[in-house]
Amino acid sequence: MKHVFHKGSNPDLPTILVLHGTGGTETDLIPLAEMVSPYSNILGVRGNVSEHGMSRFFRRLAEGVFDVEDLIFRTKELHEFLDEAAKTYNFDRSNVVAIGYSNGANIAGSLLFHYADSLKGAILHHPMVPLRDKELPDLSGVPVFIAAGKNDPMCAPQESEDLQQLLEGAGASVQLHWENHGHQLSRTEVVAAAAWFKQNIIS
Repeated sequence: MKHVFHKGSNPDLPTILVLHGTGGTETDLIPLAEMVSPYSNILGVRGNVSEHGMSRFFRRLAEGVFDVEDLIFRTKELHEFLDEAAKTYNFDRSNVVAIGYSNGANIAGSLLFHYADSLKGAILHHPMVPLRDKELPDLSGVPVFIAAGKNDPMCAPQESEDLQQLLEGAGASVQLHWENHGHQLSRTEVVAAAAWFKQNIIS
């Protein structure tokens, strides 16, 4: 997968996996990662799917309608890429925290839904439920931060609440943060995510 890796100055901190929204690139969310954990390794990955020339992590059939078969395949692809990247760049595979926005948050959520050991934690900006009617792995002790917009036209508030319930049902510790905005990333939600990270991941 097309990617960039920035080596951090503190190898004990989690490696931050950043996952862009539709039409983004592997470098889009690096400033977010630097705000959240400035001394961590950062691994930025670009999605392998192209939708009208825009990079995505998996196909969709329509707005808000995911191609579930492709989602499952691409989730496995990303999970295996992380295994390879950990060897290539010599970071602790068991100490990876994802920061994803929109489509990137959805693939990060799908990693949690499919693999108990893929992520140590996750910050999900404006995610949807990746897929329903799936038995989740044991996520006991996995901290997750969800940032959602009360006026998000692409991601109804119910999606965020459902995702919180599903993750908590699998044992994850979830904080749901609301913004009075739409689908855009706001500085206040990133500041809240950074505070959550400090308290729940590295304390």
